[in-house]
Amino acid sequence: MALTPGGMPLFFYGTLRHLPLLEIVLGRPATDIDLRPATLPGYAVRSVAEGPFPGIEARPDARAEGVVVGALTPEDIARLDYYEGGFDYDLVTVTLGDGARAQVYLPAAGAWTLQGPWSLDDWVRDWGEMSCEAAAEVMGYFGQKSRDEIAGMFPMIRTRAMARVNARRTDHEQGTFRGRVDVTDRRRVYAKFFALDEFRLSHERFDGTMTPQVERAVFVSTDAAIVLPYDPVRDRVLLIEQMRMGPLARGDANVWQLEPVAGRIDAGETPEQTARRETREEAGLEVARLHPVGELYASPGNTTEFYYIYVAIADLAADVTGIGGLASETEDIRSHLMSFDDLMALCDGGNVANAPLMVAAYWLARHRDELRAKA
Repeated sequence: MALTPGGMPLFFYGTLRHLPLLEIVLGRPATDIDLRPATLPGYAVRSVAEGPFPGIEARPDARAEGVVVGALTPEDIARLDYYEGGFDYDLVTVTLGDGARAQVYLPAAGAWTLQGPWSLDDWVRDWGEMSCEAAAEVMGYFGQKSRDEIAGMFPMIRTRAMARVNARRTDHEQGTFRGRVDVTDRRRVYAKFFALDEFRLSHERFDGTMTPQVERAVFVSTDAAIVLPYDPVRDRVLLIEQMRMGPLARGDANVWQLEPVAGRIDAGETPEQTARRETREEAGLEVARLHPVGELYASPGNTTEFYYIYVAIADLAADVTGIGGLASETEDIRSHLMSFDDLMALCDGGNVANAPLMVAAYWLARHRDELRAKA
């Protein structure tokens, strides 16, 4: 990817017009960035079918709105190349509406499927917060990981970013202590499909004093939607079975586990949308109503993993079982039908090793009569 020759300014027509995102990518506040509004004649900004970002196409009658950023240092260009390089964009020299020369990041011809108009305001509303979180993680790897490595990690980076956005919207109102926490250092010591962060921190005690500085580590995972399909007419549930890494790594003899449908909440999805998508992918089921069971941390002492658990009303006829899962994710999932009484016997007999399944099953036991009365 070429650098801007002779300090030529850059024109941005897409997401980098969002100043909080540009600040993260350049690593400095907007007050220290030389930018002004600008237009690019002969181009139109279009939405892209493959993702929540814009593309651009040459159109003689069009004019792309944007900003031009000048006084860029070699490090600025290196940081921009690092961020944009993950999306396979290259710098091209153009002439702006005021006659000035600039460079712009353009995708390769045919890289994206262009469709209707693209709106920065709509993107900020729907994707801005998550994209800034993802960019912060991406730029945290600047100088440590290659652009190719980041491109391979990017789906999980966005999913972790979505979890951080969800966390800001989550408030369980437990009435618990809300004390001060001083984080003096946070280092990411591993990142690929999952991540591991090490902290140095102190926190407020119940008596108002602060603890000594302590070292802690946390497994950084994603948010997940978990679904127990239930047929109130036939009074039975559907469970799935698949090989699980946790039991394997622990040395458990039972590596294949019975559990509810589950899957990570992807960027741009609500937990409910994920619940329906995962039930379709893993069990081949279209569910009717989703009944929220709870929003829970898997193990708050050592992981960020957070569950949105549902009981879903479904038609569980005898022929709904089979082998499911996505080949693209190397999933091999077998589904099972089980009567409510058999499910309770499993739980009460200590034969359920999956915590979300136990939670959903006992919620169902509490609300089963109500669900059957409405069926």
